[in-house]
Amino acid sequence: MDLEIKDRVAIVTGASAGIGFAVARELIENGAKVLVVARDSKRLMAAVEQLSGLGEVRAFAADVSKTEAADAIVKCAIQNYGRLDILVNNAGRAHAGGLMSSSEEDWDDMTAVKLTALRRLCKAAIPEMKKQHWGRIVNMSSIGGAYPNPKLLISHVLSAAINNLTKSLALEVAPDGILVNAIGIGAVATDNWSANMTPAVRAAHPEWAELNDAEVLSRISAEKTPVGRAGDPRDIAAIAAFLVSARNGFVTGDTIEASGGADRFM
Repeated sequence: MDLEIKDRVAIVTGASAGIGFAVARELIENGAKVLVVARDSKRLMAAVEQLSGLGEVRAFAADVSKTEAADAIVKCAIQNYGRLDILVNNAGRAHAGGLMSSSEEDWDDMTAVKLTALRRLCKAAIPEMKKQHWGRIVNMSSIGGAYPNPKLLISHVLSAAINNLTKSLALEVAPDGILVNAIGIGAVATDNWSANMTPAVRAAHPEWAELNDAEVLSRISAEKTPVGRAGDPRDIAAIAAFLVSARNGFVTGDTIEASGGADRFM
């Protein structure tokens, strides 16, 4: 299926690895011009090196949690490509822990990256999309926004907020030709999962102590996910690519669940 996004200009945050990298790759392979954004400049340039042979890609190293980052990112896209059509808010990570085990710093850091930065980027991008009466925004969320798990309290509280923001913003900008959706993600095999979720899964399953990280993910996925496996970043990228494409003209304000049928993954 032709997504009809050739020469469309996209920003993808958290794009140096995992889901963000997969989304950027999918868009580039479909002819979009992509500005990839991540905090770690070394990892970001390594990602660009992998993507550059596929099509048009530029990099912008930024910590999206900083107040000035959103405007700077959008300005970079306009300076390089002259327009902005697509925004994929992917920056952020999972955080294991409940209310009593989470610090004030945990709340501040997670909120700044997952929610505040997302809000600022939408606000910075929308005026550019309005200029051509066309735009697409996808916000990465979690199935925990609908099915909260107390073992992932911060992540799931923020995911619920992202889902609500997505719905409200979609209603606000629909008359301007801009569609806004979220993807409620389940367990996906990424470095983020290994670093932030695997230790909590191991703590809950001491009988798996001899398994390596890949085996732990495989075991918990088989146990908790009806389809019997963890997601691949490409699974999420395919959904995102449709939602930001010209082939999507009627889906907005939704949170598409992409969890292999699972309602929790710990």
